Amino acid sequence: MSAKSKVKIMACSGVGKVYGLMAREAALQAVTHLCPEQAETTCLAYIVTGDEAAAAKIANQPCITIDGCPAMCSAKSVTAMGGDIKAEFKVLDIMRLHKGAKAGTATELTPEGWAIVDEIAAKLSANVAQIQSEGR
Repeated sequence: MSAKSKVKIMACSGVGKVYGLMAREAALQAVTHLCPEQAETTCLAYIVTGDEAAAAKIANQPCITIDGCPAMCSAKSVTAMGGDIKAEFKVLDIMRLHKGAKAGTATELTPEGWAIVDEIAAKLSANVAQIQSEGR
């Protein structure tokens, strides 16, 4: 499978917020451990700033976005650059399923936070498999 046909998982940058850290860690876990042959990521900052090479990587390609907050920077930026968003995830919505969970800080996750990251990464991976099975 060529890199061009890999599903792009785009996480928000979310610097300074635990949900942003969770989004980034889940995306990295998915593309490096769970489905490295089927998925990849690129730096959202390049997308946001309109970098031509980064935009070319996602234009008309199947993408999954994961955002840490309601601003939806990843989803909005990927859409603006022509990515074909097949699934959108919001860490905030996932955290609502874990009321009272102490995920950690902007720089360090707790064991509970890592467990939720594992759950998110599994969802990302399952979506990658579904997208790949649909032939795209």
